[in-house]
Amino acid sequence: MTSILLYDDNRDLRTSMRLLLNESDRFIVLADFDNCLQVEEQVKEISPDVILMDIDMPGVNGIDAVKLIRKFNRKTCILMLTVFDDSHHVLDAIYAGASGYLLKKSIPEKLVSAIDEVLAGGSPMSPSVAQMVIASMQQNKRGDSYDLTSREKEVLNLLAKGNRFNVIASMLNISIDTVRSHIKKIYEKLEVHSQTEAVSKAYKERLI
Repeated sequence: MTSILLYDDNRDLRTSMRLLLNESDRFIVLADFDNCLQVEEQVKEISPDVILMDIDMPGVNGIDAVKLIRKFNRKTCILMLTVFDDSHHVLDAIYAGASGYLLKKSIPEKLVSAIDEVLAGGSPMSPSVAQMVIASMQQNKRGDSYDLTSREKEVLNLLAKGNRFNVIASMLNISIDTVRSHIKKIYEKLEVHSQTEAVSKAYKERLI
């Protein structure tokens, strides 16, 4: 069973998400909080599999909370849940170490699948968020200093859009094993160890 820790200052939304997740026998919400003032202690004590993190909270906002968590925990998946859909917040969250980004209006239909995707190593994003991220990357594109091949750039670009390995294989008409081989080489060239780190570095350094 997947353990979840929830941060959001909207009590009604926290309650609705608890009910939604508890309907499944695959998830358990271990705790929920309306602020991140003690986020380090809470995450260390509870040690969840997934953290659902709002951005706009009093005291310590969600992006700063992610930065604090990533100082001691690189493993736990952190899915941002927010009403913000501007590229500034999106990129700040990704740079901080967020694993995915979902608009609150998409929660009823997308929350469970987004959690499943992030646990599988993906980086779920609402379509409108993905479009803005790609537009931002295209506007700020810089030279590739990591010697990525054109195919590796294609794969990295599709990863950045939140596509799963099997979808990438289908879109590029290659096998899943070939996709995995490309991703392994991408990790080596970028000197990262996960999809989230690779995508974050690609955003930060405008590699795609």
